[in-house]
Amino acid sequence: MNSTEKRFVYADNAATTRVSEAALNAALPYFRESYGNASSIYSLGMNAARAVVSSRAKVAEAIGAKSGEIYFTSGGSESDNWAIKCVAESGAAVGKKHIITTNFEHHAVLHTCQYLEKKGFRVTYLPVDSMGLISPEQVKNAICEDTCLVTVMFANNEIGTILPIPEIGKICREKKVLFHTDAVQAVGNVPIDVSKMNIDLLSLSGHKLHAPKGIGALYIRSGIKISNLIHGGAQERTKRAGTENVPSIVALGVAISDAVKSIEEKQRSVSEKRDRLISELLKISETRLNGDPEKRLCGNVNISFRGIEGESLLLSLDLEGIAASSGSACTSGSLDPSHVLLAIGLPHETAHGSLRLSINEETSDEDIDYIIDTVPRVVKKLRSMSPLWERICRDEKIADR
Repeated sequence: MNSTEKRFVYADNAATTRVSEAALNAALPYFRESYGNASSIYSLGMNAARAVVSSRAKVAEAIGAKSGEIYFTSGGSESDNWAIKCVAESGAAVGKKHIITTNFEHHAVLHTCQYLEKKGFRVTYLPVDSMGLISPEQVKNAICEDTCLVTVMFANNEIGTILPIPEIGKICREKKVLFHTDAVQAVGNVPIDVSKMNIDLLSLSGHKLHAPKGIGALYIRSGIKISNLIHGGAQERTKRAGTENVPSIVALGVAISDAVKSIEEKQRSVSEKRDRLISELLKISETRLNGDPEKRLCGNVNISFRGIEGESLLLSLDLEGIAASSGSACTSGSLDPSHVLLAIGLPHETAHGSLRLSINEETSDEDIDYIIDTVPRVVKKLRSMSPLWERICRDEKIADR
């Protein structure tokens, strides 16, 4: 490819995905033709209700659950909040006010746990290692008589590390402690069977797997008593009142079915592109791969470049037509680097210069070529203007190349 040729490459699929044509086409009739309220008993409403039932079955099948164990929500953050707060509430009623999680969870989990700490709960934040992993033994050793919940993400959204969920689930089941996993990044990318993996509650989000934003689900294993999220009508078996978002529910059912039917092929093809991308970008001097190289989501690439700042890297790549994300929280107005990168032991300076490229089955070989061609040029340019890089080269006698 001519190095001056500019194209658009979307490499931020961990943030959100494009709605698939199949999901969009399935949803469209429920905006105009079959627009009835799914709680109404006339035929227009019953048609919508049948669509909801069908989608609930598709979501359940995708993760090895039963239809009655699936509750539709607005997305992953709501599902996380509902699972953690309501299990905590049930635990407190019987004197169990201890929760176990990790120190690099999504903020939907971390902030919920911090909220509960203010309510008198005790939370153990298990430290992850340099690859972003915890061991099942860490969980086992942390469980106490008053532990009501273990919540550990299935796969990390920033560095892509896949956690030992089946092993953790087995320990929790043996200890009779409920186990929740935020599987927002994993569903559709990793085979999941909630029964075989001893998962009691699981959160997922539609817009990570080619469904629209604003739709998700919470799996709650049969027999677990959980309080209402929203009081009002009888929707979601009285647990979450509010008129059903039928078009998005239908789209989620189609998207999740499509996502799970080709996981093995997706893992093979996307991993090949991911590995080529990692191999080429690590040829840039003073770089490092973040996350486990093997236990990793097939589309995740997270690399730190010393001597540059993440926001500048993102903006420069955007000018070149590449959409990605950074290891620093620039969009929030915070100068702090990612808590995930700090949790795996990166110094602030290195964490600030991190880049996440998240690809998927829509990413072409030509897209990978363009990223490989563009990123080194951008990094070299930014380093040439960086006093930090100049100091690093001087102090450590690194050849500036």
